[in-house]
Amino acid sequence: MIVGIGVDVVDLQRFGRSLERTPALRPRLFGDAETVLRDGSPRSLPSLAARFAAKEALIKALGGSTGVGWHDVVVVSDAEGAPSLSLSGGARALADVRGVTHLHLSLSHDGGVAVAYVVAERVDRAPTTDTRDDPEEAIRE
Repeated sequence: MIVGIGVDVVDLQRFGRSLERTPALRPRLFGDAETVLRDGSPRSLPSLAARFAAKEALIKALGGSTGVGWHDVVVVSDAEGAPSLSLSGGARALADVRGVTHLHLSLSHDGGVAVAYVVAERVDRAPTTDTRDDPEEAIRE
């Protein structure tokens, strides 16, 4: 069951100006691991903006930000580069209160904007392990 959906769009020029104008903003929004790639090189502005959008989209999907700090939400990437969200502190507590068991994240950046889309989901039962080719067959039985 979907608990909430959140989307956020970030203007890259505006975000870049904010980071330049306020140097303390970057460490306030992101942990060290979020600002660098696996090889240690700095993450690009569009990539950082997409990660900021992900944090905002998560807050929208959870229905509020009470007690949630920026470092409570971390965008991580798996070995193939697929992004996901890691929650701690207030973000984890809010997700638990809402009954969220799964988070789905999509990021993109193009045309001067970065966008993030988050779906917060609650799975009430274990997924079926039925391996039949026709799912309708399992329903009819």
